[in-house]
Amino acid sequence: MRSRAVTILSRSLCFLVILAVLPGIAGADSILLRPYKDKLFSYPGILATADKGDYLKVDYRKERDIHKRDKVPERRVNGKYVSMRPKRKQRTLTIKAPDVAVEVYETGASKRARFAVIFIHGRGGDRRLGVKDWTFGGNFNRLKNLAVRNGGVYYSPTIPSFDQRGLEHLQTLVTYIRRTSPSAPIVLACGSMGSILCWAGANDPGISSRLAGIAILGGTGDSSFASSAAYHAGVPVMIAHGSGDSVYDWRSQFNLYRTIRNSSDETYPIRFVLFETGSHGTPIRMIDWRDTLNWMLYR
Repeated sequence: MRSRAVTILSRSLCFLVILAVLPGIAGADSILLRPYKDKLFSYPGILATADKGDYLKVDYRKERDIHKRDKVPERRVNGKYVSMRPKRKQRTLTIKAPDVAVEVYETGASKRARFAVIFIHGRGGDRRLGVKDWTFGGNFNRLKNLAVRNGGVYYSPTIPSFDQRGLEHLQTLVTYIRRTSPSAPIVLACGSMGSILCWAGANDPGISSRLAGIAILGGTGDSSFASSAAYHAGVPVMIAHGSGDSVYDWRSQFNLYRTIRNSSDETYPIRFVLFETGSHGTPIRMIDWRDTLNWMLYR
């Protein structure tokens, strides 16, 4: 059984840093990502906090967080939010396995990466969504920069469906990462309907054994997570949602958060970030990637 030591550190947003030893990567160096445009991408204001900082209600305003942030609202962010440095290390790949061919963007270290992040798009998306530099407030560009500048690698694959076929694509990608970067812990981030694959991966031995964290961004929940392999391994979970989401009600995801905390005597590493008035796509635009990844990866 995986050991887990938890140390509470004081910091400006009252977050927790979980020191976790994951199977297969025991003895790996601690990973703490260096600051990158933190003032631009940090949460703009905290309206409420609870559970020793694991629950945050974040101030979100369209006028400030879209219209002032974007040069063309929802189409092109202002230039100060973007650095094109990762473009030089961005590649298109086709990763093949029996009966599976995964079309994916790979950004960052192609071999021996310190860590890996996979973003799974929602319905109607493809691999292009997760590498868009100028939309979503530049937040995907920041994620790519954090990977490139810290020796990591970022993957944005095309997933054909969110059933067994989609899981096979994810399994193929994880197998590829295990081969090219054997020591790299993996953070699996899923937007909208892609969250179905995050939860499926949590109970897949080949995937869950490599996970350093799961991020659910405007997605659905899974009441069976508490019986999954990832849960029993103590894999950190971040759930981020907009209170005005008309696709998935935030209350269902909050109930999952509360259930997991209560079932583990409040020791399980799980966070819930609610963007007040935010819509379905708000978590992808507003999640603080550096803060989230450091919470998951530092040990």
